Amino acid sequence: MIRRLPSLASLRAFEAAARHMSFTRAAAELNLTQTAVSHQIRNLEEHLGLALFQRERNSLLLTAAARDYLESIRAILLQLAEATDRTADRGRDEVLTLACLNTFAIKCLLPALGAFRAAAPGISLRIRTVISFDNLPRHDYDVGIRYGVGDWPGHVCQRITYDELLPVCAPDLARRLHSPADLAAEVCIRTISPNLRDDWPLWLDQAGLRDLAFADELTSDFLAISLQAAVDGLGVAMGRGAVVAEDLARGRLVAPFGLRVPTRLGYHIAAPEDRAGRAKVAVFTNWAMARFTPLSGPPPRS
Repeated sequence: MIRRLPSLASLRAFEAAARHMSFTRAAAELNLTQTAVSHQIRNLEEHLGLALFQRERNSLLLTAAARDYLESIRAILLQLAEATDRTADRGRDEVLTLACLNTFAIKCLLPALGAFRAAAPGISLRIRTVISFDNLPRHDYDVGIRYGVGDWPGHVCQRITYDELLPVCAPDLARRLHSPADLAAEVCIRTISPNLRDDWPLWLDQAGLRDLAFADELTSDFLAISLQAAVDGLGVAMGRGAVVAEDLARGRLVAPFGLRVPTRLGYHIAAPEDRAGRAKVAVFTNWAMARFTPLSGPPPRS
């Protein structure tokens, strides 16, 4: 059985007072009197059966219990605010909530948003960057940009790119790479996480260097970090065609070898079935297809 919950007003007063460490500044932020903030926090303390603040030498301090409670309360209030915004925006054709994988957002989407805003000035974007879609409910977004083979149940999917795997590095480092075997003298930048596989073994196998040992390794759990490490000259990273295209075009990165390994994986527009037919989703999908499909590698041969 769920216990009686504290009032939202009390939680907001507690969070604001804890953030400012001042009842006066919390009152100003919430457009309340200091007495009202004190009253809300006292109600919360009575509900919890413990003190949240203590005063020492005219300063306000959080109790140990309050610090733990605050961490959870902030996350809940943020989720509540986001859910409220999403629900209020669902019926508005001018607001598009886009969930996008972090690396694609940083390397591809954000640099192109000026073009989208020019092409669709009537649509405002609400962008949610995600590491994985596994725990993100479909009602949390109108359209997503996902990576895989495009087989997500409950979604209407359109492929943006076929992906290619290719080593990339800074121009200065590339000058000493004459063949893939030269990688043995370099630092390998690997990207590995519960949501990302290490693409190096596949490329090395295709290059005939399955057992190659690098001089050293640097590992990241975020592809954009690995690519930035390569830009900074820290080693050679395994890139994906779409997300390194801009860096290659601008000369920040170089692909030192001709071998590019195509895969069945790629980026997709994935719209929940109940939202795929909306005009704003169609506008974004058509723009994204035109903008990002030219970054695609060729479809892999069977």
